[in-house]
Amino acid sequence: MAIEKCIHEFGVGDVIFEEGSTGRELFVVLDGQVEIAKIRGDTKTVIVTLGKGEFFGEMAVIDGSARSASAVVAAPNTRVMRINHARFVYLVSQQPAFALMVMDALSKRLRASNDRTYRAAANA
Repeated sequence: MAIEKCIHEFGVGDVIFEEGSTGRELFVVLDGQVEIAKIRGDTKTVIVTLGKGEFFGEMAVIDGSARSASAVVAAPNTRVMRINHARFVYLVSQQPAFALMVMDALSKRLRASNDRTYRAAANA
């Protein structure tokens, strides 16, 4: 597949994927910003805002589970590259540095989530 077919441009407020949806791809931010958020009715709680060079959607590409949050575009002319499951598996098998980068990001995200959960429990 040509790389151009994997690159998509979005406008502010566009939803790349919704919480609960299925998908076997991850996305890399090439330009702009994407918010990873929990949306309940009219309330949006932003978990993290990602920029150029950062990626999201890795949990679904790894385990095939439903999306745990929504991805919403936060800046004009945001461009992302979609990496499907087959390409992800190829990259992980052929590029150990890529696999380590994904593991590092997952570890940092899990630590941050654990910290937030602990602080919330301590303040309850």
